Amino acid sequence: MGSLFRSEEMTLCQLFLQSEAAYACVSELGELGLVQFRDLNPDVNAFQRKFVNEVRRCDEMERKLRYLEKEIRRDDIPMLEIPGECPEAPQPREMIDLEATFEKLENELREVNQNAEALKRNYLELTELKHILRKTQVFFDEHEGGANPTDSMTRALISDDPNKQIGQVQLGFVAGVILRERIPAFERMLWRACRGNVFLRQAEIDTPLEDPASSDEVYKSVFIIFFQGDQLKTRVKKICEGFRATLYPCPEAPADRREMAMGVMTRIEDLNTVLGQTQDHRHRVLVAAAKNIKNWFVKVRKIKAIYHTLNLFNLDVTQKCLIAECWVPALDMETIQLALRKGTERSGSSVPPILNRMETLEDPPTYNRTNKFTSAFQNLIYAYGTATYREVNPAPYTIITFPFLFAVMFGDLGHGALMAAFGFWMCYKEKPLQAKKIDSEIWNIFFGGRYIILLMGLFSMYTGLIYNDIFSKSLNIFGSSWRSNYNASDLRDHKLLQLNPDSDDYTQTPYPFGIDPVWQLAEANKIIFMNAYKMKISIIIGVFHMLFGVCMSLWNHLYFKRRISIYMEFIPQILFLTLLFFYMVLLMFIKWTSYGPNPGNFGSQESEYVKRSAFCAPSILITFINMMLFKTDENTRPQCDVTMYAGQLFLQKLFVICALLCVPVMLFGKPYYIMKEQKQRAAAGHQSIEGAAENGTAGGAPVPASAHHDEEISEVFIHQAIHTIEYVLGSVSHTASYLRLWALSLAHAQLAEVAWNMLLRKGLMVAGYQGGIFLYVVFAGWAAISVSILVLMEGLSAFLHTLRLHWVEFQSKFYAGEGYLFQPFSFEVILDSAGTSEE
Repeated sequence: MGSLFRSEEMTLCQLFLQSEAAYACVSELGELGLVQFRDLNPDVNAFQRKFVNEVRRCDEMERKLRYLEKEIRRDDIPMLEIPGECPEAPQPREMIDLEATFEKLENELREVNQNAEALKRNYLELTELKHILRKTQVFFDEHEGGANPTDSMTRALISDDPNKQIGQVQLGFVAGVILRERIPAFERMLWRACRGNVFLRQAEIDTPLEDPASSDEVYKSVFIIFFQGDQLKTRVKKICEGFRATLYPCPEAPADRREMAMGVMTRIEDLNTVLGQTQDHRHRVLVAAAKNIKNWFVKVRKIKAIYHTLNLFNLDVTQKCLIAECWVPALDMETIQLALRKGTERSGSSVPPILNRMETLEDPPTYNRTNKFTSAFQNLIYAYGTATYREVNPAPYTIITFPFLFAVMFGDLGHGALMAAFGFWMCYKEKPLQAKKIDSEIWNIFFGGRYIILLMGLFSMYTGLIYNDIFSKSLNIFGSSWRSNYNASDLRDHKLLQLNPDSDDYTQTPYPFGIDPVWQLAEANKIIFMNAYKMKISIIIGVFHMLFGVCMSLWNHLYFKRRISIYMEFIPQILFLTLLFFYMVLLMFIKWTSYGPNPGNFGSQESEYVKRSAFCAPSILITFINMMLFKTDENTRPQCDVTMYAGQLFLQKLFVICALLCVPVMLFGKPYYIMKEQKQRAAAGHQSIEGAAENGTAGGAPVPASAHHDEEISEVFIHQAIHTIEYVLGSVSHTASYLRLWALSLAHAQLAEVAWNMLLRKGLMVAGYQGGIFLYVVFAGWAAISVSILVLMEGLSAFLHTLRLHWVEFQSKFYAGEGYLFQPFSFEVILDSAGTSEE
C-alpha cells in the first residue's frame, strides 16, 4: 500500500558481473523489469562502445526481418501469434544460426523475386505484342471494304500492301504501346513535331496490365503511326522514347502477323506455367517464414536490447568484469538477486554477481506500482508532472474525486448510463480489443481510460438520481411531497401558479431521495431553485476538496520531517482557509437548518417565528462580504434579526483578524526561522575557529558564514512571498473556480431540455401512423444530438474542467511534481513500444 499512497523507496546499487555471465544476467533482469541502469560512459561515442558490433548485427537482422515481413504482408499471409509466453532471449552463440537463417531466406526470396520480375516483364512484353498484332490487324481489316470515296486515302495508308504507293510515295509505320493517360499529349507532340505529316491510329487495351516492378495495374493503349521517309521515322521514334512508349516489331504481311501471333500465344502459355511454379515456390517460402517471424522479431529485439544495455556498463582494468550502476526498488532487492543468480547459473559461470548498495545525494526516480485499473488515474497525475521522490501520490484519491466532480457537472441518469455502458463494453471486451491493436490515437485514448469512463458514467447516474434528471425529465419513484389544491379551471386559466410550503400543499415530509419531481413542472422558478441549490453544493464540495489538499501537505511535512513547514505553512494555511471559507460553508448549513418557509405574522415584530422564516433569511454572499469589510447589513428588514445566531458579529471579526494574521506568518515565518538558524550556525562556527586559533591549529582566517547565505536568504524570501501571495489569492479564486461545477451542470441540463423540447417532444405530439413515422425520424435526430453533443462534447468539456480542478485547485496545495519517472530495463516495455511503432 505504501507504493499506492507514496512512491516506492529506491536505492542506488553497484553491480559487478563476470564477462561471460553478463549477457545472461542482463537477460534475466530484462524479463524482471525492475532495474534502471545508468550510463557510465556518457562521453563515449555510440560507435566506440564495446558491443557496437553486436548491435549492428542485430540491426542487420532486423532489416532482413522487416523485408520478410513486408513480403508476407504483400501476399496477405497471416502471421502466427506467439502462443503462450514470449520466447526467452537466445544465447549469444545462437546469433550465428539466426543470421544464417535470415541470410538464406533473404537471398532465396530476392532470387525468386528477381526471377518472377523477369518472367513478368517477359509476360508483359508478350501480352503487349499480342494486343499489337490483334489491334493492327483490326485496323487493316476494318478499312479493307470501305465504300466511302473520302476513305480512299486512309485505306491506302493502312493497306496491307507495303509496296502500294500514292502519288509515287512510299510509306512506313511503327507500332507500340503507351500508357493511356499519355495519349492526348503524345498525339499533340507528334502533330507539332512532324507538322502533320504523320497518321496516328490508337485503340485501348480493355484489360489492365500488371507492372512487373510495382505489381500495380496499369491501363495502356496500342498505337500505329504511318509516316514518309527516314527523317520522320527517326523523329517519331525519339518522341516515342520520350513518352516511354514501347515499340514492337510488326510484320507488314498479314500471313507473317498471324504466324507471329501464334508463336506469341504459345510462349505466353509456357510463361504462365513457369510463373505459376515460381509463385508457388515463393508462397511456400513466405508461409514457412510467417510461422516463425513473430518469434524471430522478439528474439532479435531482446538480443539488441541486452547489448545496448551492456554498452552502458564499464569494464574493469582486467577486462574480465563489467561494472554497472542502477536504481532498484528497495523491496525488490531479493528478487533481483535471485534473477542474477539464475542468470549466472544459465551462463555456467562460477563467479557469483555482486550487488552493493551505494550512498548518493542524487534524487532517486519516482516509481508507483500500478495495475490496469490504477494506471489510467496515475497517468492523469503524471500528465501534470511526475511526483517528487516519496511525496504524497494523489492518484488513489483521484480514483474517487475525479469521477465524482465530473458527475456533478454531467449529472444525468440517461447520459450517464450511455457512458457507463460504453465503458463497461470496453472493460468486458478488454482482451479481444487489446489483441486487435487498433491503430487510432483517439481510440487508444478512450481504451486506455476505459475504467475512468466506466466510473464517470456510474457516478453520473448517481448524481442524475440526486438531480432527478434523466434526459431532462424526472422520475416520480416515491411520489411527490407536494399536493395541488387548484381545480381544472384554475390550471387552465392561470399559467403560473404557486404552491405554499407552509400549507396543505406540502406534506412537510421531504422527497426521500434527491430533488422532488414537482420541480420539473415549475417554469417560473425552476432555474432559480436549481441554481441556488447547485451553486451552494459547488462551494461546499470545493472547500472540502481544498481542505483535503492542504491536509495532504501535512502528510508530506511529517514524512520529510519539515517541522518548520508545519508551524509556518500548514497551520496558517489551514486556519486561513477554515476561518474564512469553511465558515462560509457553515453559514450555509445554519441557514438551511434555521429558517423555515412561512413569513408568519408581520404584526408581531417580536415573533421568533417571523425571524426564523425564509422572509428573514439573509444572503450568504452579502453576509460574507460584510464580514470581510467589518460591516453589517443595513438593508435588513425591521422584523428580522441582523445575525443568524448570538455573537455572530464578534466571532466573524475575530475570524477575519486571525485569518489576516496568518498572512504575515506565512510570509515571514519560515525565512525568519531559517535566517535565525543560519546565524546560530555561523556563531558556532566562529567560536570553534577562534578556539582552534588560540590552540595554534587555525589554518587561516575564516570566511563569514553569512557571506555564503545572503543569496540563499533572499531566494527564500522571494520564494515564500510568491507562495504566500499565490495561496492567499488562490484561496479566493480557487473557491470561485469550483462554481464551474454549477455552471456546467446548468448548461448540460438546459441543453438536454432544449433537445427534448425541440425534437422528441414534437414527435410524441403527432397522432396516428404519421406520428409513428415522424417519431422514428425525430428520434434518430434526437439520439444523434444526445450522443454527439450531450455525451461526447459535453463529456469532454466536463472532463477537461475536472482535470483543471484537480491539477490547479487540489494538487497545488501539496503536490510539487518535480521528480522524474523510473524507467526500468524491461523486455515487455521494449516489445510493446516496438509493436506500437510498427502499427
